[in-house]
Amino acid sequence: MRGFDFKEIEDKVSLRLRPWHRSFQFWVRAADIYTGYKVFQLRVSFVKDAKKQDELWEKQHELAAHKIYSMCSDLGGFFLKIAQIVGKPDLAPAAWVKKLVTLCDQAPATPFDAVQLVIEKELGRTIHEIFDNFEVNPLGSASIAQVHRARLRGDKNDVVVKVQHPGVQDLMMTDIRNLQAFALYMQKTDIKFDLYSVTKEMEKQIGYEFDFLREADAMERVCRFLYENNKKTPVLVPRVLQGLVTRRVLVMDYIDGIPILNLGDEMARRGINPGSKMATVAKQNILKSLTLAYGQMILKTGFFHADPHPGNILICKGSEVALLDYGQVKDLPDQLRLGYANLVLAMADNDPAKATECYRELGIDTISNCKNEQQELLRLAQTMFDTKLPPGVVMLQPFSEDASIKKIGVQSFPEELFSIVRTVHLLRGLSVGLGINYSCAEQWRPIAEEALYNAGRLQGVDRTKVRKPGYFMRYFWRY
Repeated sequence: MRGFDFKEIEDKVSLRLRPWHRSFQFWVRAADIYTGYKVFQLRVSFVKDAKKQDELWEKQHELAAHKIYSMCSDLGGFFLKIAQIVGKPDLAPAAWVKKLVTLCDQAPATPFDAVQLVIEKELGRTIHEIFDNFEVNPLGSASIAQVHRARLRGDKNDVVVKVQHPGVQDLMMTDIRNLQAFALYMQKTDIKFDLYSVTKEMEKQIGYEFDFLREADAMERVCRFLYENNKKTPVLVPRVLQGLVTRRVLVMDYIDGIPILNLGDEMARRGINPGSKMATVAKQNILKSLTLAYGQMILKTGFFHADPHPGNILICKGSEVALLDYGQVKDLPDQLRLGYANLVLAMADNDPAKATECYRELGIDTISNCKNEQQELLRLAQTMFDTKLPPGVVMLQPFSEDASIKKIGVQSFPEELFSIVRTVHLLRGLSVGLGINYSCAEQWRPIAEEALYNAGRLQGVDRTKVRKPGYFMRYFWRY
């Protein structure tokens, strides 16, 4: 008769309790951060000196930054993605950005023996049968997977092997459901915005990330589209190696480059002054390439890479840009694609009446009792869907009393639009980090016009002019 295996029982109990323990950790820490800010808001309201208020706010942000960093770092998984979304220089306090930006690729790495088991199980061969060389230490480890550099047998070029962390899917789903409950609480108390729909879209998108077959198909689709629509593709897309892709393993070409977060350090190493004309032109070219690629993807097809956080962007030789990680892609229906094209024109033209019409077309349901409602709707659209910061502003304050989101209640927000909002905000964060303030709506105007014209919804535009290759580029950096 087989005796009790207490270690096995302990492991099973621990596995079952892990989601409960994780949920407890989230709620304790989230409540601590939230109540800390609410108490501080009350305390700082009694301070009349503006300079003293700023100093106190800075200390509060630093305190909260350590707590948020600790929570995201300790829990990992989905909270690393939250750090990527929140820790942007245009949106979050400087103290938050300084701490959270380091979490892009800081997820704990899966031990190599476990990685090897996943690869061999998925590909049906031993690791030595497939690769001549396989680097044990990963190039990076993110919330869902980690990547290793390797070389296939009989080949001279290096490849990247993306391997999913075992058991990560269940944990991330637990995290998302906790965040959904927190979002419901926030929208009932502090924020007049349909945050729950946002979190539902995040749940759907992240669910897709666990299927590398889908990601490989997305890479090939985006790559084909960009090459067919440009003399030279604005961004490089890794090539998928056929026959070496499963739901949990993805092998692709290795692209040599430096992470965009290390661009400043690389310039300093080469003796380039970050404020010089050469550095400015390089930064403009990087942003131009990303903006052109995203304008074409979103407005011409509606199928786009929806995760341009700094960890997914490499800068290659000659300021070429490589866009990595196609786990999060979005395929917008034509109704929303063309509705957003109309909103792009409204924002570029600074047209409040047209922006208000676009809200209805996109299915965004708002409520307001404020004066100049149309102007506030335009401001809210520009805050959510455009990259340009107002003159003299280096960081948005979306939840301040003067913010449009406080004056306009968003009762219903189509889940699918969140991917555009997130993409635009990540582009804005990159532009702020590069020191360039620009409007993606103004840059995308000709692409939006072409999309609407081709759909028969825009009259009076010279189609041959719109389709001329240099038409888009002439809109860049003209102000």
